[in-house]
Amino acid sequence: MFVTERCYLRTFNHADITDVKNLFVNPDVRKYLGGIRDEASIGEVMQSMLAPSDTDFYWAVRERHTDSFIGLISLNPHHDGLFLEVSYQLHPTWWGKCYGTEVVQPIIGYAFNELNQEKLIAETQTANKASRRLLEKVGMQLESKVIRFGAEQAIYSMERY
Repeated sequence: MFVTERCYLRTFNHADITDVKNLFVNPDVRKYLGGIRDEASIGEVMQSMLAPSDTDFYWAVRERHTDSFIGLISLNPHHDGLFLEVSYQLHPTWWGKCYGTEVVQPIIGYAFNELNQEKLIAETQTANKASRRLLEKVGMQLESKVIRFGAEQAIYSMERY
């Protein structure tokens, strides 16, 4: 578990399924993530999140004082297969309040300090300006742009310092 000033992040478990499913069907959350997931794909994803491989990590993010669900953050192998990618989905209620920055930072530290990663990746659509600002705020730098999933993606990276 990770604890920040306003949040705690704990390993995803059965108690988080309904909250995470709600993220997967929220059109605002899924706008830059390929759209709303269908029920079959949600079931598959939930099963893989409940029994992750040795290279997949999922945390539910909750507000410390109320236990309110904020979102999901993960580390998984990036599409290139060389490095781990940090990903996040936050409920719109919590957008614009720096919760994303607050919860991404300890995951970056975990990737470098506990998992001994030399480099960390993040990928977001170039159109997702808020996500790009968040990645830059935590110290990631734009590395390249690619067309993937039918849209231009910005690949950000950070090396262990």
